[in-house]
Amino acid sequence: MEQTLIILKPDAVERGLMGRILSRFEQMGLKIVAAKLMKTPRSLAEKHYPGNREVWLRGMGEKTLENYKKFGEDPIKLLGTNDTHEIGMMIQKWLVDYIVSGPVLAFVVEGPHAVELTRKICGNTLPFLASPGSIRGDLAYDSSYLANSGKRAIKNLVHASGSIEEAKYEIPLWFDSSEIFEYERAEEKVMQ
Repeated sequence: MEQTLIILKPDAVERGLMGRILSRFEQMGLKIVAAKLMKTPRSLAEKHYPGNREVWLRGMGEKTLENYKKFGEDPIKLLGTNDTHEIGMMIQKWLVDYIVSGPVLAFVVEGPHAVELTRKICGNTLPFLASPGSIRGDLAYDSSYLANSGKRAIKNLVHASGSIEEAKYEIPLWFDSSEIFEYERAEEKVMQ
């Protein structure tokens, strides 16, 4: 059994998609064990998207450079740099600014292979690459090119922890242990 953090970002809340998205996780058989609608404090956002995760920052920068190359765009012209760390730092700032811009629904789901299942349900973080049937593939339309050109985060509706380790880091940021519940769903007996 695994637990993972999912956050419905301000675009999901503002578009009235919370129920529709939340139901996808329950339909898959994942159990919601914690949930809260909240305005994210900047201090929490900066812990969630820390500016000191070098591998993550460079990864974001590399993805951005790949997308710019694909579209024949010059990152220096549009962003002022082609340094992966600098681009990653820009994206980190945009992510923090975005997640504090409006209410979010943060929740924890539990189930076998919860991290991997939620990533599949959510789809690729770049909505234009997300498969039909996934949340982002069906409901999001933004791209990194549009977002970076607008100097903002990609509006891709949802955050889901990328690994078990990331989930173990993120869940305690958003929830105290007293806010996470244990109970049995009806179908759990069938699956045993």
